[in-house]
Amino acid sequence: MTQWTASDLLASWSASGGSGQASTIKGNISIDTGERIFHVPGQRYYEQTKISPKYGERWFCSEFEAWAAGWRKSKS
Repeated sequence: MTQWTASDLLASWSASGGSGQASTIKGNISIDTGERIFHVPGQRYYEQTKISPKYGERWFCSEFEAWAAGWRKSKS
């Protein structure tokens, strides 16, 4: 079960432009390399990936949106 914080919900709402469209793609920044990686539901590390907007991490509504913002898809 995923537990959502207020900042998670706000980031999701902001990423969807306040439209209510679900933003289910997690944009995570690697601590080790600073690389911007996105995770989609069903991928190996999706559930354990946490988004911290204060570190520049964010939610996306589509893979295209993530790629257009310069993020790459997780390899697993």
